[in-house]
Amino acid sequence: QVQLVESGGGLVQAGGSLRLSCAASGRTVAMAWFRQAPGKEREFVAAVGWIRGSTKYADSVKGRFTISRDNAKNTMSLRMNSLKPEDTAVYYCAAGNLMRVDHEAYDYWGQGAQVTVSS
Repeated sequence: QVQLVESGGGLVQAGGSLRLSCAASGRTVAMAWFRQAPGKEREFVAAVGWIRGSTKYADSVKGRFTISRDNAKNTMSLRMNSLKPEDTAVYYCAAGNLMRVDHEAYDYWGQGAQVTVSS
């Protein structure tokens, strides 16, 4: 069983930046960020693998968000730049054995962190 604890997030104006962090209680192969806006389904944001540090991004955040992980500390971060109002959502940290874009592939989830971008 792996526990995930998120930190960061908050309120920022459009064009601003925020950073999310996720601390895992154990090592996992893949870690990812998903987000869910009110009335919408949970959607993939970005993922990072353990071995080579390979990454995947949703098209909507490419070039603006950067995912990274520190394997020695079992932590993951999401740097979010040029934020838009449509980025407003609860962001969830996830971990599992496969680096995929579907949330069903991930076994462990954090409690969620609110990100609000004002226009």
